[in-house]
Amino acid sequence: MMNPEPQKQHEWLKKLVGEWTIESEMPAEPGKEAEKLTGVETVRTLGDVWVLFEGRGQMPGGGEGTTLMTLGYDPQKGCFVGTWHGSMMTNLWVYDNGELDAAERVLSLHSEGPSFSGGPTFDKYRDEIEVVSDDHRILRGNVQGENGEWNHFMTTHYRRKK
Repeated sequence: MMNPEPQKQHEWLKKLVGEWTIESEMPAEPGKEAEKLTGVETVRTLGDVWVLFEGRGQMPGGGEGTTLMTLGYDPQKGCFVGTWHGSMMTNLWVYDNGELDAAERVLSLHSEGPSFSGGPTFDKYRDEIEVVSDDHRILRGNVQGENGEWNHFMTTHYRRKK
């Protein structure tokens, strides 16, 4: 659709626009300390209906990585959509069927991607973006286990730069 009329969901995404610091924590194996990583992110709009997230920071195991996420809302599908790309992997993550909770605080984004086991299979993932305040949001990464339950594997806090 050319020149789409922005919806309230597009306005919600604009809350995320700005300059952010990143503090990420990944649970460790039993008996080891969780890995903590830092970085920065710039979030900007692309027209009135897309938001682009450009990040860079430390990667697990060392080194620096860069990321690019796109998010929008598709009124015809009635859901949030987008993509996630990272310099540390070759998989393109496609978000589809994303939904905002009733309180309009948590956006759940669904995707499929490579299994943590490293095999040829793909697992189901759910990223949750929670808006805690105008200056703080949290991203939680979850993967669905064989038993159908969601397992948490990452928490990232974003704090708006002042």
